[in-house]
Amino acid sequence: MYRNRIEAVTRRTFLKVVGSAGAGLTLAIGSLPLDALAAAAKPGPAAAGAAGSAVPTGPEFAPNAFLRIARDSSVTVIVKHVEVGQGTYTGLPTLVAEELDAAWSRVRVEGAPADAKRYNNLRWGPMQGTGGSTSLAEAFDQYRTAGAAARAMLVAAAAARWSVPADTIEVRNGVVSHGAKKATFGELAADAAKQPVPASPALKDAKRFVYIGTHVPRTDSKAKSTGTAVYTQDIHLPDMLTAVVAHAPRFGAHVKAIDAEALKGLPGIRFVVEVPHGVAVVGNSFWDAKKGRDALRVTWDDASGFRYSSSDIFAEFRRQVATPGAMARSEGDAAKALGGAARRLDAEFEFPYLAHAAMEPMNCVIRYDGDRAEAWNGEQFQTADQAAIARVLGLATEKVAIHQLFAGGSFGRRANPQSDYLVEAATIVKGLAAQGQRGIPVKLVWTREDDMRAGYYRPASLHSMHAGLDGSGKLVAWQHRIVTQSILAGSPFAAMIAHGVDPTSVEGAADIGYAIPNLTVDLQSPEIAVPVQWWRSVGHTHTAFAVETFIDEAAQAAGKDPVEFRKVLLAGDPRRRAALTLAADKAGWGRPLAPGASGTRRGRGVAVHKSFDTAVAEVAEVTVAADRSFTVDRVVCAVECGLAVNPDVVRAQMEGGIGYGLAAALFGEITIKDGAPVQSNFNDYRVLRINEMPAVEVHIVPSDAKPTGVGEPGVPPIAPAVANALAMATGRRLRRLPLSLSA
Repeated sequence: MYRNRIEAVTRRTFLKVVGSAGAGLTLAIGSLPLDALAAAAKPGPAAAGAAGSAVPTGPEFAPNAFLRIARDSSVTVIVKHVEVGQGTYTGLPTLVAEELDAAWSRVRVEGAPADAKRYNNLRWGPMQGTGGSTSLAEAFDQYRTAGAAARAMLVAAAAARWSVPADTIEVRNGVVSHGAKKATFGELAADAAKQPVPASPALKDAKRFVYIGTHVPRTDSKAKSTGTAVYTQDIHLPDMLTAVVAHAPRFGAHVKAIDAEALKGLPGIRFVVEVPHGVAVVGNSFWDAKKGRDALRVTWDDASGFRYSSSDIFAEFRRQVATPGAMARSEGDAAKALGGAARRLDAEFEFPYLAHAAMEPMNCVIRYDGDRAEAWNGEQFQTADQAAIARVLGLATEKVAIHQLFAGGSFGRRANPQSDYLVEAATIVKGLAAQGQRGIPVKLVWTREDDMRAGYYRPASLHSMHAGLDGSGKLVAWQHRIVTQSILAGSPFAAMIAHGVDPTSVEGAADIGYAIPNLTVDLQSPEIAVPVQWWRSVGHTHTAFAVETFIDEAAQAAGKDPVEFRKVLLAGDPRRRAALTLAADKAGWGRPLAPGASGTRRGRGVAVHKSFDTAVAEVAEVTVAADRSFTVDRVVCAVECGLAVNPDVVRAQMEGGIGYGLAAALFGEITIKDGAPVQSNFNDYRVLRINEMPAVEVHIVPSDAKPTGVGEPGVPPIAPAVANALAMATGRRLRRLPLSLSA
């Protein structure tokens, strides 16, 4: 039991209904006239993604799709990746400003529209989207080149105006100069626009960096701290209606009948629309729609509905773990080496389903006039969502515009391959159009309970592991079998499954950096009707725990220090080894821990893991009380992420990842009962509270390599580091999450 646990009280009653999908039915409720809703008090759609307040004036210089310069010298950077708190609206503009030699105070940010031809993710091919901690890594050269091209054109314009050689001109802090001659970007914008765009402009040498590698203020901080940042909830369009959906809580059920009679006496209710997996009530406001949704009587056909509970799911997992699965990695002869080992270790690890639990539940606004559609959303998967909306409405994809807003968290949830909540919204506006109500914008709002119980989850999993040590304590055999649902199966990304192996199920296990001569990793992918999706750091969320706690157990069995044991095995992986060495040094590894209060025991544990090309090591310190409750007191983190474009953002992402991963390690669990999720809100799906956050210090391994991702890699090592610390303190190995010494 975690000592700081706070008993929560349920805040609201969840409407309990039964069932799932259906489509096509739209009922108009009464004949109430449309209310003219006030225009937004906050910035409207055109400014929805902006992180600055200056209004450009006059002709603009737009040398490419990623930036434009106005006559007032403001530099607007068009960011193709959504800002969900991970820093894209600061990191990518930093690259442009660096090569442009712009004044940071004049940099503005705008979210890119849905346009895969111009704004595709270079790691994903012809697809626009944010995920896999790719944002800065994939766009590093692209955004630098965009800034360098604009700078070259401004210099060329100044050289022509002043009749001087271009290589004698200086650019600094948004001012172009040659001796006494000076001009701002805005003064040169019109002339620069006439210059040819250089195909391969020279990029700065790292020694000349002004912004990259230093702290520059985040572009979104002021808007988010003053309440002017625009999220979906801040969009208010004329005549806009709001929709709330009654979802079937049992997976696989369908709508059988709808009784809307009780809604006729409620004010503000406008329509009832059947959508996939539920029924939407559309009203003049959220509260109107919410009351209507709660009063709506739906009969669900759950004859084919999912009936398993968590215990049934894990019983199926244990049946499958006894049988070899699809081979993900095989080196040497693990079975033979295990049979001949001087000492054998066996372990089984169990991981529950997890909710994303983003601060902002799913929502979006869609307007459809019969010929075109517009969507406003904290948009993470532009290409997939644009195509899904177009498919529902029968439009060509180019007829669907998506306005990118801030998103209040996501952790992968908004990158949904099925575009579930956007499909719901598109179905609703299509239903309204069929009733002659074209052009009316609809804001779809999921409550926290909807998001927790009708969404998608990190898959549950079961790991069976075996290791063998020789007489000298050397690790000579390693067998790792994983049983977990495939995230990619049945999705548009199913082609990534090769030879029966979903790479997201085995990442962090099939690519471990430890040099073990005889090793196998195989996978069973049971078909379970619980909807699953990537969750922050995806497969690494469970593989890191299994690998790093088991390797720690092997070190203990060998009678060797856990850090030194790992270092020997990581001789061929300098990045992981560097992160491990730095974290251990900064944590004071090898020195005694300060004693705790009388009757307590203290422990220190370590884990190192590589995900999304970034190596992170974390050392956790814990205190265990006499009643077996415990606290996590301190975490020391070292990250090897290549060049740290903004060290403050890197530290913030590690701190956030540790907090998010710690919440899952200590509390996170979605349980299934008779085919439905049990948890519904933060009262029974615990997240970490401020008073439960340990002291965290983050250290960055110096590097001049190109940057790698930092949005997710801080998450995987924290749970095993804490579990290893608890093992040091108590002698007990925990093999199930969430962690508990009371079980």
